[in-house]
Amino acid sequence: MDSKRDDDQSGPLSCLSARIKRVPRAFDPERGAETAARFTAHPPEVRALLAGTAGSSPYLKGLIERDPTWLDDALSVSPEAQLETELCALAALDGPELAAGLRLAKRRIALLVALADLAGVWDLAEVTGALTALADIAVHRGIQFLVGREIARGKLPGLTPEDAESGGGMVAIAMGKMGAHELNYSSDIDLICLFDESRFERSEYQDARAAFVRATRGLTTLLSDNTQDGYVFRTDLRLRPDPAVTPVCLAMEAAERYYESLGRTWERAAYIKARPAGGDIEAGSAFLARLEPFVFRRHLDFAAIRDAHDMRLRIREHKSLGGSLKLEGHDLKLGSGGIREIEFYTQTRQIIAGGRDASLRIRGTVEALRALEDKGWTEDADTLIETYRHHRTVEHRLQMTHDQRTHRLPASPEGFARLAALMDMEINDLQRDIRSGLELVSRVTEGFFRPGEARETPKVADAQREIVQRWRSYPALRSARANEIFGRLEPEILQRLNERAARPEEALVHLDGFLGGLPAGVQLFSMFEANPQLIDLIVDIAATSPALARYLSRHSSVLDAVIGGGFFAEWRGVTALTQDLDVTLVQAPDYEARLLAARHWRNEWHFRTGVHHLRGLSDGAQAGQHYAHVAEAVVAALYPVVVAEFAQKHGDPPGRGAMVLGMGSVGAEALTASSDLDLIMIYDPAGVEVSDGRRPLPARTYYARLTQAFVTALTAPMGPGRLYDVDMRLRPSGRQGPVATSLAAFVAYQREEAWTWEHLALTRARPLAGSPDLQGEVEDFRRTLIGEARDAAKVLADVADMRSRLADARQAESPWNPRDGAGRLQDIALLAQAGALLSGSATREVRDQILGSDGVLGLTASEADMLAD
Repeated sequence: MDSKRDDDQSGPLSCLSARIKRVPRAFDPERGAETAARFTAHPPEVRALLAGTAGSSPYLKGLIERDPTWLDDALSVSPEAQLETELCALAALDGPELAAGLRLAKRRIALLVALADLAGVWDLAEVTGALTALADIAVHRGIQFLVGREIARGKLPGLTPEDAESGGGMVAIAMGKMGAHELNYSSDIDLICLFDESRFERSEYQDARAAFVRATRGLTTLLSDNTQDGYVFRTDLRLRPDPAVTPVCLAMEAAERYYESLGRTWERAAYIKARPAGGDIEAGSAFLARLEPFVFRRHLDFAAIRDAHDMRLRIREHKSLGGSLKLEGHDLKLGSGGIREIEFYTQTRQIIAGGRDASLRIRGTVEALRALEDKGWTEDADTLIETYRHHRTVEHRLQMTHDQRTHRLPASPEGFARLAALMDMEINDLQRDIRSGLELVSRVTEGFFRPGEARETPKVADAQREIVQRWRSYPALRSARANEIFGRLEPEILQRLNERAARPEEALVHLDGFLGGLPAGVQLFSMFEANPQLIDLIVDIAATSPALARYLSRHSSVLDAVIGGGFFAEWRGVTALTQDLDVTLVQAPDYEARLLAARHWRNEWHFRTGVHHLRGLSDGAQAGQHYAHVAEAVVAALYPVVVAEFAQKHGDPPGRGAMVLGMGSVGAEALTASSDLDLIMIYDPAGVEVSDGRRPLPARTYYARLTQAFVTALTAPMGPGRLYDVDMRLRPSGRQGPVATSLAAFVAYQREEAWTWEHLALTRARPLAGSPDLQGEVEDFRRTLIGEARDAAKVLADVADMRSRLADARQAESPWNPRDGAGRLQDIALLAQAGALLSGSATREVRDQILGSDGVLGLTASEADMLAD
């Protein structure tokens, strides 16, 4: 345990007597004075501390009088230095002396911790940290000794005595308070013991498992048996998977299979605090890393609220903890307003949001509450932290009295008087503070966990009633739990629909389409119940954008972003978006996971763009730019991922590499919600003929296959959908040419063979990804080519011909089609591109191209302004 102080831990100013801030009163003054009289060489404040301690705690009085010589010496140095001395002594113990040595250390450290706590020298974190440090070294030394014994007996094939130092592949995962460095004064330790089966041949597996099971049973005996020297820690192994039928030490692979297929919400919550505490720490850390997707789901998990609430009720029922609050005999841990309520509240919120935000994956309760507050997930952190610390302090005083694993408040006035003496408080003040804390925690946690009451369903017309009645037949509402949650939501949804929608009947039809398209409902409906503001958003979408409602039914997980923070903040720009996606992709474990992560990310930002436009936070031009930014970020971040995956087999890109050129709407930053991406891949082998990988390819073949791999990465349908459809027909020679074009061929084609429409397309081209040098060179060439003088009559004639061909090929199906047809967006875009080509302007945006055409189109200033607007 590291001291929080910088002063010399062996100096007079650091010893306990110089740092006493408070002392307990002696419930039995005579017994206290009797003990203090044995320490006349120490200052009065130390004797007062010992008198109050021994006069109120029979257990601590026994510890003081059992080892007075040791205590004399311990009081002369800092408690931090003495703790370090005791822990170091354990490291030197081995063999038969280990059991007795652990028990001696436990007695001494228990007394040291109690005195530092009662004197106010250590705070709660230091107290629980010291107790946890003892537990860690006890578990670790026990595993080393017992696994070493199995190795010496030849029961662990292939392992040497040196392997015992790291546990030989066996690890004890500390759960609960031990995992979080929060052990209480008389705490059990909860362990899950595992072994790394990959260290053994298949034929050795059964022998190895039997040896580790013996070692685990030996560890329990070593720590838990109450001998004439006492015990170390009561050890509980029941948090392991299916403890009624599984051995006390499991193979890691078997544990992983269990959690993947059968793991429950309470087990996910338990693993928030899990930590490898003894044995093979490296193997244990790797196991917990593999388990993270089970503990922390990628999507916000509001269904966990109800799971945790149900568990709270089961605990209360099992422990008979229901009914009105009565201090006498109240369980300070499991009862209403108790310590477990605060832990449930904290861990449930971590489960909800920890999958999206790794900064919330914190073991300590206080630290986790602070992190949740920083991220906007709770406004009650200060209140809960203060009460949590007070509850834990009272809990420690209860356990110090007789070294009992109890959490119940005294049932008699005498018991409260003794507790108040240890707390150095008046009984009435102590009871008032405890009651106030219990009521406060109960108020906060009940408001979070208990489902609200459903309001009365508003009246609806007959046509609407038919729609509402069929909702129960939809896939999202087939489970009893989904029906239960939705039953509380339905009146609220219908009421808000009537209040917010300009045409409620039409909005209901769109809402019906949204509900009908949902594959499942429990998670989503739980999210709505916990975040009622989402109902308003769904109603707004149903009332104004049926296309967005249909999109949302297919990708309902994007709602996570709405409550994940920053959803309605100002647009971040393409650079920030690319960096954000880069981080997301790096965190994914493999190539397929990166493709999935890119799709989830794109869906969220696509939805955000649509909602911003819907809510008036962006206009049409800005929305088009935002859709383009999302696409550019996807291309820029995913391209190097594809290159790295491809290079594993075929080597690094030969020569200077390649770049991706965005054409059309993505190049002009004017994408729509349903646009595909017009892309060209340009590469420069720079004289390198063949790649250098395990399976080398000629440069031309390499880049053709790389392009195909990149297109597949963008277009492959996966669970969250595809990223984009891709159109590569704007490359030289269109469909007939190679999918990737060399820089030399691209330049030669544009100069010697390209049609006017292909030069028009270059007015919107934008480098998106790939080699920075190559991107710069292609952009320089584009600007040079567009800047060359042209025959205006020929350009305008070619544009008119192209317009006629497009009109024949794309007949507007509706008078409200904004793009295709005379006088619509496509006409304006063609005119703008012609203006850019004739004026030699490198700008890509339609508005700037029109206003910068310098009169070459024969437009008056007012006409140019009108078209730009």
